Amino acid sequence: MRVLVIEDETPLREQLTAQLRSEGYAVDAVSDGIEGLYFGNEYPVDIAILDLGLPKLSGIEVLKRWRSEGRTFPVLILTARGGWQDRVAGLEAGADDYLCKPFHMPEVLARLRALVRRAAGWASSVVSAGGIELDTSAQNVRAGGVPVELTAFEYKVLEYLMLHAGEFVSKTDLTEHLYDEDADRDSNVLEVLVARLRRKLDPQRTLAPIETLRGRGYRFRFERPHSVSVKPHETTLNVGNKPEQNGFTNRSGHTR
Repeated sequence: MRVLVIEDETPLREQLTAQLRSEGYAVDAVSDGIEGLYFGNEYPVDIAILDLGLPKLSGIEVLKRWRSEGRTFPVLILTARGGWQDRVAGLEAGADDYLCKPFHMPEVLARLRALVRRAAGWASSVVSAGGIELDTSAQNVRAGGVPVELTAFEYKVLEYLMLHAGEFVSKTDLTEHLYDEDADRDSNVLEVLVARLRRKLDPQRTLAPIETLRGRGYRFRFERPHSVSVKPHETTLNVGNKPEQNGFTNRSGHTR
């Protein structure tokens, strides 16, 4: 999944970027509202982490422009502004969730996973289709009830395909959502990963869960059994979060 981080405080931005990448996310990180607006409009973003107090263009204005231009990817606001008026303003502008600084990184990760999942139409943390279960919280996979050992990149490919079960996903789309901008994007590597996934998920070759569509890409052919229609910025939110209830600080020891 590709995350756009827009945070002007360098230590915190770098800390977020490093921890997100260690969790397997592809990350684009920028420091001001103008650049953030551009990245959100021009890059294949799955979810954005947005600070409100940005230079050049405020986070609220960035968010309003994204929504007015039809950008529907989920947005998690991270800010030191804990007043209820600020939370309401962010949500009314089109944010999906709101978390105050300082914060715990595990909570950020849990909210990201939930927002991405719901944006794709899945309510549960366990994505299940065609006898294959992918637990987005534990990041493990079962096929026919049997655990399947996957590498980190194999898991990322399967997660993206299953979240978009029944849809055609081009190789270009898949690589853009899984790799950082400066990563080596060899399409042959993707083909190898998909081939290994097929062998691991379907050793008897009876399910054929991943289809290759010549010239188009891939499709996880089993559609979700019970889809949940959740629009990206209509998620149920908890806006009662208080800064003093969290415990993740930046390196300078203060919040903005």
